[in-house]
Amino acid sequence: MKNLKYWILSIMGFVVLSCSDEVSEIEPAGNPVMEIEEQFTDVHFGDILPFTVTVSDDISLSTLTAVLYFGEEEVERTTIRTKENGTYSGTIEVPFEKDIPDGTATLEFILLNTTLKSTVQSFDVPITRAQYPYLILVSDNASYPMLPTGVANEYAATEAFPSTDLSAYIKTPVVDDKGTEIVFGWEAGAVTNGVSTNIPFVSSVAGTYSVTFNTKTYAAAPFFEIVLNGQKMNMVDKENYQLDITLTQGEDISIEGLGNIAEWWIDADYLTKQEDGLYTFVPMSGKYRIYANLTLQYFRIEALDGNSPAVLNADGTGAVWIIGDNVGKPSLAEKTVGWNTDNALCMAPIGDKKYQVTLVGGENISTDGINFKFFHQKGWGGEFGGTAISTGSDIVFIGDGTNGRDSGNLGLVSGVTLEEGATYVFTVDVSAGNDQAVLTVTKK
Repeated sequence: MKNLKYWILSIMGFVVLSCSDEVSEIEPAGNPVMEIEEQFTDVHFGDILPFTVTVSDDISLSTLTAVLYFGEEEVERTTIRTKENGTYSGTIEVPFEKDIPDGTATLEFILLNTTLKSTVQSFDVPITRAQYPYLILVSDNASYPMLPTGVANEYAATEAFPSTDLSAYIKTPVVDDKGTEIVFGWEAGAVTNGVSTNIPFVSSVAGTYSVTFNTKTYAAAPFFEIVLNGQKMNMVDKENYQLDITLTQGEDISIEGLGNIAEWWIDADYLTKQEDGLYTFVPMSGKYRIYANLTLQYFRIEALDGNSPAVLNADGTGAVWIIGDNVGKPSLAEKTVGWNTDNALCMAPIGDKKYQVTLVGGENISTDGINFKFFHQKGWGGEFGGTAISTGSDIVFIGDGTNGRDSGNLGLVSGVTLEEGATYVFTVDVSAGNDQAVLTVTKK
């Protein structure tokens, strides 16, 4: 049997080698020829560009491929199966993207026969951004024409809009038989093409105002602007803005654009108010993500590692997060954390591997009972269980799974209630190790 196995394997190897030799002996042959009607004029970004090619050869043909290049970069490709000599028609899409200047693209045709012999023909194709007679601003209740403003690629609709908030997307007309309708909507906090999600326009004035849009740069207005230390915060939606920024402990932070900033709730763990719109940064120096919520009138601040929420590192640096019930910022009524990890609170890193959160009884923390815990990240994973954290507090206790709280969850000591309006500072110290954390709770 063993000899038979080796004999079979040797025969298989011979067959494979024979087949390989046979394939390698195929020589390109034939004479593929193509005639292409020149029709590549008045081309715009976003067009569906048609082509017609007559092909022939004295042996069987295989495929006709059209490839569009912007400079050296291939941006689109389409392939047609050519079963026999004759005339073939197809289309190739011209991409419509932000900030691409007018210029000359290369359209290359490759005709291939069954012996892999090919012929190639290329055309220079001037491509421009269409100058539309108008755009259309489409809201849920009405549509408005956007007319050229005289600035290159810019259009505007000036109307007595029903509200300062206008949710709408934008679309183009079809300008010729090659053209397509291009739509512009809102995605990932910016205007982009290819989606029709409403753009959250917001005007600072009521009544008649202008909505503008540039089909090249995608610059749009009006939007509400918040400027932090000279940097414009990025609009996530009409209620939320954010900015990733490196800050230094003790640094002055200026906030402009909020006429009602005196009414905003300021998180004492991160900001000390000097005057309305001017604050001092409290925690350790580092990179942070600052969210501004116009509805809650609250700046939520989170420590970052690169572009991601920071985690508690093995050496005790990084971040500690709070998830659970009976705690919330700017208030329990407006934003209780709960067990939704998206709502996790980032404790302020105050140095020496210590992390702090300041809570006011009846406002940010329930007075008659608590049930939250500390985590290594903004989400499930590493956490401070009952054996990893201890406290000598006479205000709170740490659950062990048998004392009325799950392991690591906090509760109020029996007979204790928090004072309404009193301030409580919770500090987690991991300087002795992440599995030997110490919690202190101080009433101020």
